[in-house]
Amino acid sequence: MKHVNLRIPDDLHELAKAAAEADDRSLNSWLVSLVRRAVADGERRSAPLRGSGHSPRP
Repeated sequence: MKHVNLRIPDDLHELAKAAAEADDRSLNSWLVSLVRRAVADGERRSAPLRGSGHSPRP
């Protein structure tokens, strides 16, 4: 497992912390879930459409 030092503004930290608590997660667990979702969404957007030979438009 890798460690990342993330610097975010104080107001964003408070909002993220509150969102994590509302989701009954630690801030770290909540952030990891968002990164996983963003990566998965990015992979789906960059994958070529089946049978069309074309990539989806951004």
